Amino acid sequence: MHFEPGDIVQAPFPHVERAVVVRRPALLLCSFDTDEAAIGLLAWVLMITSARRPRWRGDLDIPDAERLGLIIPSRVRTAKVATVAAIDLVRIGRMDKAVAAQAKSIVLEALGVS
Repeated sequence: MHFEPGDIVQAPFPHVERAVVVRRPALLLCSFDTDEAAIGLLAWVLMITSARRPRWRGDLDIPDAERLGLIIPSRVRTAKVATVAAIDLVRIGRMDKAVAAQAKSIVLEALGVS
């Protein structure tokens, strides 16, 4: 199976406040095939959180979140990037192209490569 930037995945996301890992939706920033994942490939993801949480700078609302495989109204939290084992990702949907492009632009700008 091929994964690509803009896929919405379930990812083991590190929890900041506690020493646990929580499976949560995330926006994939890279591409890979499952055979590559089996040999230890890492993937970059952006956290997806509930739209009910307070807004952070760089947050992007996700239109029609339920249609994309998310169970509640959600937003991409571009300030929370994680590196996770690609083999642990499960695709649940595909992000709206405009939102995925905005997320990429915000991340690149934060890295100073826009």
